[in-house]
Amino acid sequence: MTARKTESDKNTFSDKPKLAALRDGFSEGILKLGEENKNVVLLCADVAESTRSHFFKEKFPERFFEMGVAEQNMAAVAAGFALAGKIPFISSYAVFSPGRNFEQIRTTICYSNLNVKIAGHHSGLSAGPDGATHQALEDITMMRALPEMKVFVPCDALEAKKAVIASAKIHGPVYIRLARERTPLITSAKTPFIPGRADIIFEPKEKIKPQVLIIGAGPVLYEALLAAAVLEKEKIGAIILNLHTIKPLDENKIIELAKKTGCVVSIEEHQIFGGVGGAVSELLSKKYPIPMEFVGVKDSFGKSGLYSDLIKKYNLDSASIIESVMKVIKRKKF
Repeated sequence: MTARKTESDKNTFSDKPKLAALRDGFSEGILKLGEENKNVVLLCADVAESTRSHFFKEKFPERFFEMGVAEQNMAAVAAGFALAGKIPFISSYAVFSPGRNFEQIRTTICYSNLNVKIAGHHSGLSAGPDGATHQALEDITMMRALPEMKVFVPCDALEAKKAVIASAKIHGPVYIRLARERTPLITSAKTPFIPGRADIIFEPKEKIKPQVLIIGAGPVLYEALLAAAVLEKEKIGAIILNLHTIKPLDENKIIELAKKTGCVVSIEEHQIFGGVGGAVSELLSKKYPIPMEFVGVKDSFGKSGLYSDLIKKYNLDSASIIESVMKVIKRKKF
């Protein structure tokens, strides 16, 4: 499967893509920042190896702070670092940060618009066998509801590195959602990452009319690419939009493509309430109401299992996306 070249330099997608973990992209990004800026510090909640934070610890021990299993305290200490002029990153599993320390993030960090970056690892279903207690499926909703907070959901390891680096150039709190498993690389080193600007990563061939806009974020976008290739064989054109920034939302691009296609399918490894689909539907209902279907976890906790099996169980795979596309096209007005 090959993506058409659009507004960004694209990688070549295949059924056997190169794999890399987003947490490794985080590690590469934070190491680069550490080399470039001595004000960058990293705080971790006793999961340094799991979040790949230990590489920063080894290279910059004087700027690494092990906070123990105390995410609430970690957020408060990071706020202090920010007030002192540092650029603190806090790193833990997303179920614990922002899950456990939401109040500290809300009141201590966001209320004062402090320059703290929150890396939420092992998000979505990627914790696999660890099950529901470690599978963050509500974190996008929590973070995008907070005033001052920016929300990044990179789709692969390359984009994760870019998101980490970009976050340090933005003043104020930023949430970066990261996954555990090695997942397909669907961008390239040349693909730009501009906060607040969504990127088209797939367009149909010129002779095939775009009939649906698929909007998603995170590694599950690869399933959307697989679906688009199948749909194209049936002469059904899909545009896929990588919404790596959930907040601020690229409203102009979404509206432009919604007008071009007439219907939308959202895809996310997250609850369908308040995440990618929620953000898009809020916009469309206000400015351009059209039929929309939601692919995501539907009001359910996760379960223990292999990541690949969980993607299928919760209907996040390419077959489920195709089913939603066919359903929403039937509801179109044009």
